Amino acid sequence: MARVVVVGAGLGGLSTAARLGALGHQVTVLEQAGQIGGKLGLLRRDGFGFDTGPSLLTLPAVYRDLFLKTGEPLEDVLSLEPVDPACHYRFPSGLELDVPGGPGHVSRAWADALGPKAGDDWTAFHRRAAQIWDLTRDPFLESPLDGARTLLGLARNPADIRTVAPWLSLRGLGRKYLQAPEQRMFLDRYATYTGSDPRRAPAALATVPFVEHAFGSWYIPGGLWKLGAAVADRAVSHGVKIRTSASVEQVLAGSSRVEGVRLEGGETVPADVVVSGVEAAHLYRDLMPGPEGDAGRRALRRATPSLSGFVMLLALRGRTPGLRHHTVLFPDDYDAEFDHVFGTGRQAGKASPVPDPTIYISAPDDPELRPDDDHEAWFVLVNAPRHDPGAGMDWDAPGLASSYAEKILAVMAARGLDVRDRLLWNEIRTPADLERGTRSTGGSIYGSSSNGARSAFLRPANRGPVPGLFLVGGSSHPGGGLPLVGLSAAIVADLVGRA
Repeated sequence: MARVVVVGAGLGGLSTAARLGALGHQVTVLEQAGQIGGKLGLLRRDGFGFDTGPSLLTLPAVYRDLFLKTGEPLEDVLSLEPVDPACHYRFPSGLELDVPGGPGHVSRAWADALGPKAGDDWTAFHRRAAQIWDLTRDPFLESPLDGARTLLGLARNPADIRTVAPWLSLRGLGRKYLQAPEQRMFLDRYATYTGSDPRRAPAALATVPFVEHAFGSWYIPGGLWKLGAAVADRAVSHGVKIRTSASVEQVLAGSSRVEGVRLEGGETVPADVVVSGVEAAHLYRDLMPGPEGDAGRRALRRATPSLSGFVMLLALRGRTPGLRHHTVLFPDDYDAEFDHVFGTGRQAGKASPVPDPTIYISAPDDPELRPDDDHEAWFVLVNAPRHDPGAGMDWDAPGLASSYAEKILAVMAARGLDVRDRLLWNEIRTPADLERGTRSTGGSIYGSSSNGARSAFLRPANRGPVPGLFLVGGSSHPGGGLPLVGLSAAIVADLVGRA
């Protein structure tokens, strides 16, 4: 059995540690922060509680597999509750729509809102997305990528290539099936689940709404952060050592393979295997600054970084009638949002805060997250450009965060959710704060975006350029979000076993 060091106690690192610990490896997890969880965090203040990362779990089978392979089943450890409706949407046309769980229910919701044609259109789109899921799940999500050779299986059957349509963007696929502008806007939002622009993200991202609608949306009472805590407990039960406030300064590589890591302060932790759960850009730029990281840096230069997010944690007095678990308020001009975030189109080279953003609100009706029944805890997120002072986007500029927060509250009020007179306090988290807290470059939520047909092959591979080095988590293959991070951990655990 190998000595394994896992760098980072985010969900990817913890999941890998639990799997490897159950296999008998000697595993140590090193986390630079004072607590575990990475982006899957929790803030408690004055009796209020907020998930500061993901707010729902899709494809729970990924974590059921993790817990079954390491001990007691997931449901013996955590309570999973379905979120239904999954989300309430408000469109610029005035349409309001509750999207329920289950593919048939989603189509009926569209039919009830916009007529039978809209329901039929969504059914046809969902059927195509299911076909893409069936073709791509194993080679692209559950296995390590093998460069262009991964496409060979599909290439043997031209019909499969036509189904996946690697030449089409997600928006382009939506235009083939969806006539209603509200449905196209609804589909566009799923590109942001990977931090991407729907005009450039591949049609294969149709699998994101497919998974959500086919397998449901789930919540853990008390907050999604409990998933990370449960995985950490499972890892520790198999002898894994977790050290917080242990910042890795360098991955040590000899002439033939990794030798361990060096911490800030000089301590060396020897290892036969190093699993990096930090963002790939941080790994190759900061932890492997020598020639052994050259290949990783070159690959990252060809990729587009993902978007970031501007977050407000709102402590509110009173209750909101009819409030759903999730609410999305769409803008008049969705393209303008992506141009501002990525510095494209009308904003070419000038990424900046979105003046009229899509607003995402997570407000679970959860007694564990509020001081009493006459208060609410809201997590409010808008898509935002990365913190990049060198290119002119400086989220630390004096007054910017507070003035932008006031603007978002005003936009919420204009769209029918005015909470300003109920606000007890507002804690703001900018992309610069996310960068400092997680060492993600510029606060990129997902590392590399999925912008471009070749984006899957530009995402850092799970096997690093030095023998014994592996990458796990949202910035490596197969991507970000709780399901893909869990799949990444399963891939890496298998690779370590074969190394």
